[in-house]
Amino acid sequence: MNAPIQKIWDAIADWTSQGEWMLATRVDLLEDRGGVGTRIAAFTGVLPSRALLGIWDHMEVLTWEPPHRCDVLHYGRWLRGTGYFQLEALDSAHTRFTWNEELTGALATLIKPGLALGVWLSLHRFARQMRR
Repeated sequence: MNAPIQKIWDAIADWTSQGEWMLATRVDLLEDRGGVGTRIAAFTGVLPSRALLGIWDHMEVLTWEPPHRCDVLHYGRWLRGTGYFQLEALDSAHTRFTWNEELTGALATLIKPGLALGVWLSLHRFARQMRR
C-alpha cells in the first residue's frame, strides 16, 4: 500500500471505522481493552447499519503488536477460527498489508468464495482510502 505503516495501523486499529472500507460490514466495539482482550462484533450483509440479512462475526484480540500484527479469535456461533492483520514497512511510504483468515464453523465452507472476493475488494477500498 502507498502509505506509511503507522497510518495503516492507526486505521485498522480504529475498529468502528473499519466499516468505511470493509465491504457491506459494520463493526461494533464490545469491550475495549486497548489491545489483547478487546472484543468486537462485525456484521456483514445487506444494510449492515440495520443488521439485516447477514452474519455476525464475534472476535477477540489475541495478539497486539503495534504497528505490525493483530491476531483475532473468531468465536461466534456461525464462524470460528483465527485471523490476523500483519503490516511490514517496505520503506517510509509503502507498507505490505497481509490479511489472513482460517475459518471453520457452520457457514465457513459456504462463504469462503464470497469471503475471498470480499477481502480483495475491501483491501482495494482500504488502499484507496489510505492514498487520500
